[in-house]
Amino acid sequence: MSQGQTQRPARLYRERNLQILFGITLMVVLGVSTVAPALPRMGEELALPAQSLGWLITFFTLPGALLGPLFGVLADRLGRKRVLIPALLVFALSGGACGLTGDFRLMLGLRFLQGLGAAAMGMLGLTIIGDLYQGRDRAEAMGYAAGVLNLGLAVYPALGGALATLSWRYPFLLPFLGLPLALAARRLDNPEPRATQSFGEYLKATLAIVGRGHVLALMATGVGAFVIIYGAIVVYLPFFLDRSLAAGPLTIGLILSFSSLISALVASQLGRLIEAMSQKRLLGISFCLYAAASLMVPLVSSLWAALVPAAIFGLAQGASLPVIQNLLTGLAPAQNRAAVVSLFGMALRGGQTVGPLLMGLVFGWWGLSQVFLAAAAVSLLVLGLVAASTR
Repeated sequence: MSQGQTQRPARLYRERNLQILFGITLMVVLGVSTVAPALPRMGEELALPAQSLGWLITFFTLPGALLGPLFGVLADRLGRKRVLIPALLVFALSGGACGLTGDFRLMLGLRFLQGLGAAAMGMLGLTIIGDLYQGRDRAEAMGYAAGVLNLGLAVYPALGGALATLSWRYPFLLPFLGLPLALAARRLDNPEPRATQSFGEYLKATLAIVGRGHVLALMATGVGAFVIIYGAIVVYLPFFLDRSLAAGPLTIGLILSFSSLISALVASQLGRLIEAMSQKRLLGISFCLYAAASLMVPLVSSLWAALVPAAIFGLAQGASLPVIQNLLTGLAPAQNRAAVVSLFGMALRGGQTVGPLLMGLVFGWWGLSQVFLAAAAVSLLVLGLVAASTR
């Protein structure tokens, strides 16, 4: 329950604090999902090669990989909103300005600034949920946030593509919506826990938390999930649909959107799911589902049949990621929570980077079907880690 409230609404998602955090989540994923469909048209109009356009994504994601923990430390030392609101303003102004310029070098600089804002926003969204809620409420809130994120991932590419048919600039203007959101964030009624010990003691305490076996196991579980998601599903499932089933770009996009919608639905029910079983058991089931879906893919012989592993992937993702986030934020003390969450985010970006590289090596050595066998093997390895950490 949030600070200053006597009772929460019957439906947690109706609480103002959580609705503001939903908006922040949607802003973060907007940074890539809406602009990617506009890149080909932008390249044509600005006479830019395709390989150069990829830097617009890299410059956006790079700050989070390099500087994410810095924002966590600042949020623990200065307070959540003192970092969140400036991050929203930087995100909105630099991101929206990309749609107002045709200078590619300037745009890269603006994208880097936008990525700085996104790195802080993504980390603080989870941290503030951890500050605001306890127990089942925290799990329910994490599930709703993950559901909103997956809904954005499902809808944003279509929105960006539709806007890009009018002009490549329009998807880049969407971050300006972060300006009213920054005003709304001032109304967050959240605790502001701050680390009061010396910086050296604070850093030592944070590293001690991250060094605990069960915390490391949770982080490794998240990395494993991202290796599967970004290695097998995001990169090589479209290749399989194209090469084996002759699916066109629209069909591939619809199948991936279907998987994201399933994830959103499952994540939104997390509060009910953990009433039926423990979170660690749910996590174990999730990785069984990752393995089952991965093993199914090479056997698929029609586009309709492809919906089955896509749905199972969605089930696994919708249950696994919010559970990991919920358990991790619960293990971190409030005064160190932002730093721990930011280090977890850094680890996830490592999985996001390693996944495509690892599966690319498997693809190059053994072929496309073996990519999904490798994903199943990763799933079973993580399942063993979950079982070991439970004991």
